[in-house]
Amino acid sequence: MLHVDVVTLFPEMFAPAIGLSILGRAQERGLVEIRVHHLLEGLDAGERADDRPFGGGPGMVLRIEPIARILDGILERAPAGERRTVVVTSAAGAPFGQRDAEQFAALDRLVIVCGHYEGIDERLTGLYGAREISLGDFVLTGGELPALAFLDATVRLVAGAINPDSLESESFAQGALDAPAYTRPAAFRGADVPEVLLSGDHAKIAAWRRQQSRERTIARRKDLLEGD
Repeated sequence: MLHVDVVTLFPEMFAPAIGLSILGRAQERGLVEIRVHHLLEGLDAGERADDRPFGGGPGMVLRIEPIARILDGILERAPAGERRTVVVTSAAGAPFGQRDAEQFAALDRLVIVCGHYEGIDERLTGLYGAREISLGDFVLTGGELPALAFLDATVRLVAGAINPDSLESESFAQGALDAPAYTRPAAFRGADVPEVLLSGDHAKIAAWRRQQSRERTIARRKDLLEGD
């Protein structure tokens, strides 16, 4: 089972998503356990979750102490020797990709700390060996949306979460984008489905999809084919 712990200032953002669709079904089947920890629960009386940055500057920074209290509690209760990773959502982090999701899905525990404001005290990464990961080259109000994206991309790869045949043919699985897909009706407003898909010839259909996958990847994400 994959255990996921999310540390956030806004736990209410996770409740709708983690109870629905693939995430919800994976939990019902006992494939994954997702726990959301409210950062405010790590505060002592009179403390704040954030403070002004040393050296001055605009905005606020999430303090390390309340986050550390929650992480210490998570890790102290976790089994010794488990395979785990601590992730911090950060616009300054490395871009998230399919390979990250594959690595996370093979873990025993994934801990995601949602960044906010101007970020999190830098000492967090050093003390907990945390990885800073970005959803892309843009800045969001908070780390909850990236955390949900990381979570969704990871859980669907856990064995048993979805049909394995679907995983083999989707984008990035073979280092390329998926081929275009069509369904009924075969003709719509003058746009017809490619005849090969209606032929019933599975060998020709497979060859067409491979070719379309390559052409689409060259047109949209040529970087995926570097070295090919």
